Amino acid sequence: MLEEVERWLSTRSWSATDRPLHQILAAKQRTGRTVSVVLPALNEEETVGDIAAVIRHDLMRQVPLVDELVVVDSGSTDRTSEVAAAAGATVVHRDEILPRLPAVPGKGEVLWRSLLVTSGDIVCFIDADLRDFSSDFVSGIVGPLLTDPDIDLVKGMYDRPLGGTAGQGGRVTELMARPLLNMHWPQLAGFVQPLGGEYAARRSLLEQLPFPVGYGVELGMLVDALHLVGLDALAQVDIGVRKHRHQDGQALGRMAAAIYRTAQLRLARGHLIRPSLTQFERGGDGFEPRTYSVDTEERPPMAEIAEYQARKAA
Repeated sequence: MLEEVERWLSTRSWSATDRPLHQILAAKQRTGRTVSVVLPALNEEETVGDIAAVIRHDLMRQVPLVDELVVVDSGSTDRTSEVAAAAGATVVHRDEILPRLPAVPGKGEVLWRSLLVTSGDIVCFIDADLRDFSSDFVSGIVGPLLTDPDIDLVKGMYDRPLGGTAGQGGRVTELMARPLLNMHWPQLAGFVQPLGGEYAARRSLLEQLPFPVGYGVELGMLVDALHLVGLDALAQVDIGVRKHRHQDGQALGRMAAAIYRTAQLRLARGHLIRPSLTQFERGGDGFEPRTYSVDTEERPPMAEIAEYQARKAA
């Protein structure tokens, strides 16, 4: 490990308990910074309501940490929108945001569009499939951004149990993302959960970043933020244990391919091949191929979008 990373681990890795809530609230009042929480959601009716209700109760009613709670529904066919709204979240459909630009499927697409329907100086992203959710997830990763003006992006780190076994979650992280980062961006080797969906950043940073539309968004954001603001502006906070719905092996393969492609684009801009991934499923006549295109599209920095510029000027 680079000496720079060892130093970073000792100065930019914290626990959620390092910043008590009263300290975070005092910093928020002193700085006047506002906080938006965004939950990207696709068919998450079982969990999105509980997450929204906890944030609403703990961080909006009991204490004024979160100013805005937005669920962006990316095309759910279940009751995700109704459940989220009943829990007190503002619900916006992905296709209603920037309608002149047809939406494409993908988590990164939703996160990118969320910048147009939120106003907080700090934007906190929380995945909508979490179970046993604690509001410490939000306060823990928002805290450094409110108390330390030199921090621009904070990732959550946590244990990820799989099937009741501790530490076995995050398979794509260990098999794809961590090797890529260690080999090509060793300054980022200290991140425990580089692909984790719980993180917060200053709007002033997010609006300057391109957003891969799919699963590569977290890796792309880390790499681009490193180049834009430097390692010392990035941090991570231990927020305990993350329990969520796990995907099957083939879905993880597609995720890994998208993440590899995101890394490839950053290593060699201008590569014009549109890649695909072929996987196999057993059918009536043996193993049958299924070919999927791999996300390659990226959205430009939000600061370049005319509608966003007009909103800021208003």
